[in-house]
Amino acid sequence: MVVTFSTQTTVNTTQALIEVWETLEPRSCPYHYNFHLHTLFSDGRLTPDALIEQAVNIGLKGLAITDHHSVKGYYRAQSRLEYLRYKQPEVVLPTLWTGIEITSDLWGTRVHILGYGFNPEHSALIPYLQGDRPSNGDESAEKVINALHQAGGLVVLAHPARYRQPACRVIPAAAQLGVDGLEAYYAYGNPKPWESSVPQMEEVLKLGQLYGLWNTCGTDSHGESILCGT
Repeated sequence: MVVTFSTQTTVNTTQALIEVWETLEPRSCPYHYNFHLHTLFSDGRLTPDALIEQAVNIGLKGLAITDHHSVKGYYRAQSRLEYLRYKQPEVVLPTLWTGIEITSDLWGTRVHILGYGFNPEHSALIPYLQGDRPSNGDESAEKVINALHQAGGLVVLAHPARYRQPACRVIPAAAQLGVDGLEAYYAYGNPKPWESSVPQMEEVLKLGQLYGLWNTCGTDSHGESILCGT
């Protein structure tokens, strides 16, 4: 199955994302939505097919695979969904958005930037789809954010309370460079069962409201279950 993208496709996709993000609350993840997942195509342990199988069994409404510097997992997962639509048309399947996680430099602090709903075929993303973290200036957070926007995507700062600099410094800097949202609902310390960490969540939500940013959620799964972060 060949996935093709157009300007109208990405506009519709990002609008649908925004409509979902406007409804998110602490318990939206991991049983309704999950916007931070990894596969074998970066540093995860699940195949895209296995990840989709779990998403369907859980009853997820929507998700994004955010492999590091790669969209290969997205393409494989989208193919699996198309196969399931053909074989089991009666089954309600989740929406899968394009996603990526890019290691970036935000004014001297290494951060992870998430992109969603973008056109992965856009030339602006070439430096960020090589499987390794960008270099030679391409790692600049400003360049990463601009490239994702050029590709029609939305940009989110991942786990804002996990960096060398505190969230109260990192978030204003990211907002100044044009990020669209924050990963507000995130489980620091990987508790089981997964639960958004309250102190960090409250701080990020407050700062997000101050800067007019959307809130997202994700387990940041790297292991064999999409319901937890390990």
